[in-house]
Amino acid sequence: MMRAHKLLVLSLLLGCAGHTAHTAIRPTGPAPVVTTANATTAPPSPDSLLASLTPREKIGQLIVPWLAGSFAAFDDSSFQVAERWVDSLRVGGLIISVGSPFDIAAKLNALQERARLPLLVSADLEWGPGMRIVGATAFPQIMAVGATGEPNDAETIATAAAVEGRAVGIHVNFAPDADLNNNPLNPIINTRSFGEDPGAVARLVQAYVQGLRAHGMLATLKHFPGHGDTQTDSHLGLPVIVADYRRLDTLELVPFRAGIAAGADVVMSAHIAFPAVTGSDDPATLSAAVLTGVLRDSLHFGGLVVTDALTMGAIVAKYGAGEATVRAFLAGSDLLLMPADPDSALNAMAAALEQGRYSAARLDASVRRVLAIKLRLGLFARRTVPLDSLMAIVGTRRFQDAADDIAARSVTLARDTTGIVRAWRGRRGRLALIAYADEQNGGIGQRFAEILRQNGDSVDYFRLWPMSGTPSYDSARTVIARNPNVVFASGVRPISWRGNIALPDSLAQLIMVTDSLKPAVLISFGSPYLLNQTPTVKSYLLVWSGVRASERAAARALLGLSPITGHLPIRIPPGYSVGFGIMVRDSSPPTPVSAR
Repeated sequence: MMRAHKLLVLSLLLGCAGHTAHTAIRPTGPAPVVTTANATTAPPSPDSLLASLTPREKIGQLIVPWLAGSFAAFDDSSFQVAERWVDSLRVGGLIISVGSPFDIAAKLNALQERARLPLLVSADLEWGPGMRIVGATAFPQIMAVGATGEPNDAETIATAAAVEGRAVGIHVNFAPDADLNNNPLNPIINTRSFGEDPGAVARLVQAYVQGLRAHGMLATLKHFPGHGDTQTDSHLGLPVIVADYRRLDTLELVPFRAGIAAGADVVMSAHIAFPAVTGSDDPATLSAAVLTGVLRDSLHFGGLVVTDALTMGAIVAKYGAGEATVRAFLAGSDLLLMPADPDSALNAMAAALEQGRYSAARLDASVRRVLAIKLRLGLFARRTVPLDSLMAIVGTRRFQDAADDIAARSVTLARDTTGIVRAWRGRRGRLALIAYADEQNGGIGQRFAEILRQNGDSVDYFRLWPMSGTPSYDSARTVIARNPNVVFASGVRPISWRGNIALPDSLAQLIMVTDSLKPAVLISFGSPYLLNQTPTVKSYLLVWSGVRASERAAARALLGLSPITGHLPIRIPPGYSVGFGIMVRDSSPPTPVSAR
């Protein structure tokens, strides 16, 4: 035991030596302004920090580039780019993407140690920490909480995001999504929203914000003033909403008001045009009428305004990287998220200041907000995180059990006209499982099949992909033909840059033909709007997400091991209204629940 302890100490010393060697062989820039948790001096004030910055350094504090969360060596070119952002551009923050807890934390620690001022680190943790942190708790998509209707569930997901996210060095969650998904054809929001009823969504948004704030993470309301009623992916083009202010005020703005009242510190703008509100076809991100007139003046929001990603097609294609950044700032944004080229963004902002397009006072106001947030988060006292605590915090049983519980209560039976789902509960047999999802979801239906097999079902699994052709569909028909029962597992979900969210026509046809010939159930592990392509199916079960907790919940629902109690947080045209759900609590006949 002593020998193992000595080896551990030696490893840590060598690790520190390696890091020292790294910092010694490359320029580090000015010494970081670092204080410790045990410092006796008072923390600096935003104004004193502001006075120490040059105009270019102030602009740098507003720029937030994207950083991969995967491992990178100190001499890897991608890490050297990030070092230059910190050393030369003096960026104020980063948005971190997918990586393991250790990789994310170690990379952020290294960059925090280099930074003159602490970095404000953000991430998209909409459905919990597992959205970006590999091995962290993966909850179902947020619309699953709409299906339970329980504010405590929203608060639980936010709590997990805050606890596990802060453990790896993330300070800002770009969530909750406060959009009302009131357009079934929306290709990018969908299950990222809590639902479409303004009051219900407002209550869940409020609970989510409170969960984050109670555990030291900033909440972000997005996508202001509402991205739910669109049919275009703003990553690809510019969506247009023709609604006037009266409509926004009574629908889309309701959850944003609730989130602001709950204490949300950040609001993210939408790359969407609102011509009836702004009088132009400029997206909200570039509109002072929206960001200043509506958000600041009408809703009295005093926190940080962050753009949506400035790499998105709705912005860059029309204005270019540098000009888009300047226009977003002029409209009222503080943080400039993911500019296509951080150097061009900083240079364009510096040129605009020299040209008098905005004042030094306007720049100071935004930088002061950023510095005040960093001070409030305690980043001047401690900006790095301990790596030795990660395994005790990230992905622990406490939150995994909570994810399973929420997933189970969110399962929603929208249709069961011939009682197939009830008949299968408690009965074991043979079935074909035809699974479909995008290329990024290679495991769709496998956990579901595993649990069915463990409980006595014989499962014949076949996988279809977006690129599957006639031979693959012929093979699927062969699998279906040799089994008396069929389950179709669909993983259709919103994906950036795709522009659509639908089943392939070949699969929709296969589902309906099969359903007409033998007992079949269509299960959606994603978008709830599949009935518009499969209108004749007799049994339709919604589990909202493809994470392991949701696959487990779907299996237990079919096996009769868990009741089915969820209700629709959205309308499913043509005949299913908000609040509908068929309750199956035991082996008795199902009880339909109409809209509330």
